[in-house]
Amino acid sequence: MKTIQSVLVITFVLLSVHTISAQYGNGGYNNGYGNGNGYGGNRRMNSGMDQARTPEKPKEIPVEVSVAKIMETITPELNLDELQVVAMSNIFIESFRTQGMLLKAETSQEDKIKNIEALSEVTDRKLMALLNEDQKEKFIVLKKEQKNPKKSKSKKKSK
Repeated sequence: MKTIQSVLVITFVLLSVHTISAQYGNGGYNNGYGNGNGYGGNRRMNSGMDQARTPEKPKEIPVEVSVAKIMETITPELNLDELQVVAMSNIFIESFRTQGMLLKAETSQEDKIKNIEALSEVTDRKLMALLNEDQKEKFIVLKKEQKNPKKSKSKKKSK
């Protein structure tokens, strides 16, 4: 009985030693952790460096896609005809591109805010020039809802 126990213990010890040495590169499999130096720091350092070198930028949505979504929303609301849709789309595209350039400009945050507010006012004036009186009223209501979407929803919930 003692011989069987001793054989099992020796076998267990030998197998566990082989498993331990395999982790540190002595058992093949691409030299284990860290190319055989026993610490494994080499791979972790490289993967950290790779992440630092390649920051992912969020994909920019093309201006035309954004304008198309806006026009899908406001066209039925304002009962726009085709000429108005084309003209307003062009105004929005020009405004978005200008806004993108203003945001990328090397100016202070305050200057960017002032420039974007001025651009918004100019864009609104151009859009209002294309609309009739009924459409202007609806457009003003849409802009107010756009600026305060949470307040209008909370009023509906409280009623």
